Amino acid sequence: MERPEFDDWVAQRGAALLRFAYLVTRDHSRAEEAVQDALISAYPRWKKISRDGDPEAYVRRSIVNADISRWRKFFRRETVTDELFVAPSPDPALAHADADAVWVLCATLPTKQRAAVVLRYYEDLPDGDIAVILECSPATVRSQIHRALATLRATVTEEVNR
Repeated sequence: MERPEFDDWVAQRGAALLRFAYLVTRDHSRAEEAVQDALISAYPRWKKISRDGDPEAYVRRSIVNADISRWRKFFRRETVTDELFVAPSPDPALAHADADAVWVLCATLPTKQRAAVVLRYYEDLPDGDIAVILECSPATVRSQIHRALATLRATVTEEVNR
């Protein structure tokens, strides 16, 4: 099967990669930076990536790694506080309030758990495909999703009981 050239592939898949990155990072700027870093990394190796493997999985994994690296650098400079700042929802419409609340909760998850949840429930990918993207076993994918859902349930239960 003939693989497309880098520019053609980016033109075709760029919007989907940016959506994926936004769902993982929950920030437009971070998403754009993660996609840019991933594509810059993939460009010199594009022929090998497109010939030997799944370029979509490779670039998605690179996006997750880029965000984790950026987050780690940022976290090292931050001071931990007891207060949690949650940015106000940009869309005050009631129709979007529940979805926004879910994404605020998802933003508290660790990056790998958030990526696994996004890939499972937003991208509707099976465990095997998620495992390839996150470079782990399908059992680890299931474990990450299980832990993420348990954390979200506990947080929602705690909020309801307040």
